[in-house]
Amino acid sequence: MEPNIDHLLKVAKELGLTIKQVQATTELLDEGATVPFISRYRKEATGSLDEVAVAAIRDRIEQLRELDKRRESILKSIRDQEKLTPELEAQLLAAETMAALEDIYLPYKPKRRTRATIAREKGLEPLAQRLFEQENFDVAAEAAQFISEEKEVKDVEEALAGARDIMAEWMNENADARATMRQLFEKKGVFKSRVISGKEDEGQKYKDYFEWEEPIEKAPSHRILAMRRGESEMVLMLNAQPEEEEALDKLERMFVKGHNAAAEQVRLAVKDCYKRLLKLSMETEVRLSSKKRADEEAIRVFADNLRQLLLSSPLGQKTVLALDPGFRTGVKSVVLDKQGKLLHNETIYPHTGQHKEQEAAQAVRYMVTRFEVEAIAIGNGTASRETEAFINSLKLPASVLVVMVNESGASIYSASDVAREEFPDQDVTVRGAVSIGRRLMDPLAELVKIDPKSIGVGQYQHDVDQSALKHSLDDVVMSCVNAVGVEVNTASKQLLTYVSGLGPSLAQNIVEFRNQNGPFRTRTELKKVARLGDKAFEQAAGFLRIRDAANPLDASAVHPESYPIVEQMAKDLGVTVKDLMEREELRKQIDLKKYVTDTVGLPTLQDILSELSKPGRDPRQTFEAFSFTEGVNEIKDLREGMKLPGIVTNITAFGAFVDVGVHQDGLVHVSHLSDRFISNPHDAVKVGQKVEVTVLEVDVPRKRISLSMKSDPNAAKPAGGGKKAGGAKKEKVEELNDFQAKLAMLKGKFK
Repeated sequence: MEPNIDHLLKVAKELGLTIKQVQATTELLDEGATVPFISRYRKEATGSLDEVAVAAIRDRIEQLRELDKRRESILKSIRDQEKLTPELEAQLLAAETMAALEDIYLPYKPKRRTRATIAREKGLEPLAQRLFEQENFDVAAEAAQFISEEKEVKDVEEALAGARDIMAEWMNENADARATMRQLFEKKGVFKSRVISGKEDEGQKYKDYFEWEEPIEKAPSHRILAMRRGESEMVLMLNAQPEEEEALDKLERMFVKGHNAAAEQVRLAVKDCYKRLLKLSMETEVRLSSKKRADEEAIRVFADNLRQLLLSSPLGQKTVLALDPGFRTGVKSVVLDKQGKLLHNETIYPHTGQHKEQEAAQAVRYMVTRFEVEAIAIGNGTASRETEAFINSLKLPASVLVVMVNESGASIYSASDVAREEFPDQDVTVRGAVSIGRRLMDPLAELVKIDPKSIGVGQYQHDVDQSALKHSLDDVVMSCVNAVGVEVNTASKQLLTYVSGLGPSLAQNIVEFRNQNGPFRTRTELKKVARLGDKAFEQAAGFLRIRDAANPLDASAVHPESYPIVEQMAKDLGVTVKDLMEREELRKQIDLKKYVTDTVGLPTLQDILSELSKPGRDPRQTFEAFSFTEGVNEIKDLREGMKLPGIVTNITAFGAFVDVGVHQDGLVHVSHLSDRFISNPHDAVKVGQKVEVTVLEVDVPRKRISLSMKSDPNAAKPAGGGKKAGGAKKEKVEELNDFQAKLAMLKGKFK
């Protein structure tokens, strides 16, 4: 579709971009181009916009188009009612938000039978109009004229009450009044949370919010979502309102014009309007808007965490022995070849007695020797540290790496359709162990098979808008997959699904073609895949790799559309493309300006030259082995002041959770992440980062661990952001107010 010029101008202004950048990006998106493709291969068109900017343009243009759709629907509705005036049309065309649009439409919106409707049926609208003018007249005498047995108006008071109902509806439907109230609720509204009587014991996880007040405008995402969850579980009562006196004062200033009897009736209508109509409507709106804001922040945190996890360092192609630990049920053991193919599986019992331990030791030594195992992956769940100690006691060759692997989501994968399709003849325990081993070899390739919500790096992921969450996480997965690139001859269907331009259907077709015809030898062979046309090839080819292809560029991120440029560069130097890729001194002789054309500029040429120097290179960091402190296996082994190595497992708005090897993550509050002030925890740490922490506090019965990454851990602890009902500021929210409850929430235990 042709981009709307008003949309382009608005988005350009909002995002600080040129209209040319926004227009080119919008046109590419409308043609079916993906965000990774546009940011990587269409830099000349967009002015080198990155993925974040391209996605921002896409999302804002979609919002404006949705607004226009609603505007057209409203115009049609009012036109059909034959009530559309030029002034009203101009108002609707000028509305810039959905709320403003709906406010203008409200008086014309078909509605159920209201108190005002009934009053109109009784013929009381003329009385309401007379009162609303607020002239000085005998109100009772005027109202008496509307008494009617036929219309069921028994007395003066009933006539006045009906007139007030009509005036209250007028006020409620007044766009200026709604805008004023909306601003008041947003700027001066307060969340007030109270425990429901009798729910104190069962609602202990919400104890922080039993008596809590906080400005809506300043309430952080995690507290908004926690209070809403407590309300939905019928533990808390939650209100979101400003002071009633201020709201009434603003409305009276708008509608009450004098001090006579008629004005007094209007004043009564104002009070009724606010209490019965506007307050409820505005509270619903502010709750929705604050929820949307909280969702956006929680989704952003989740997306940042997911990106870091997906881009974790891969061990690479090694033969791996993967262990899924357990005590009584044994340790599920699988051996995977360098491509992740299952070679062998068995269950060993190193924790159920001396005789079984000896058998287990013999079995492990046999597997390591027979399959030439290069690394051992141990899931970090139950019995993980005990299993690690058992493996270390075997004195295996020093060349065999022993690595603890985060197994979050492995059980979800093992019971999934994907796992059943891969291993139809194996049970869930074997599939889970395979997942643990594969995520050591290549976290990205394995984790794309699992619903991101189950990976364990979210914040209230079950409470936020699920459609918005999926949209954001799909963006992240696609971005990561295409940033790394995909080996087309070994990639799973799930990994191929996220390649630019493909999707589930084409991914399945690629796998089927590969199975029937053998490995792809060139990128152009992809065009033989069923339903993979020129457009899909254009979008996908640059992100697909073919190792050892006849054309060395097929293993790189150079797009096939740019092959002629590279071939010309090589020809001009009298060498082959392969020579150009292997010899730096040849690349230094290239004058990029010679190859600039109307469609190919220096940004693309610089990308090509950069790619030639490291074709297909994995952008992820090199894998580094990590081990926890020996002898610190359980929470009872911790002591205040201990310094321990740990791995960041999750980052939230209020801090980071760190695994120190005791089966219970500890919390590093945001105030203890760094010696300098940090407002965003992602500025200090990343998911999967190896850190050193100091133990601040340990509560063994309640399984609470408080940690610090400061050089001086005894620095002041955090203060709370709200206040207890009654006014006193809360200085310390009990190490972020029962952080163990928050940890459980993060893992979905309170869904």
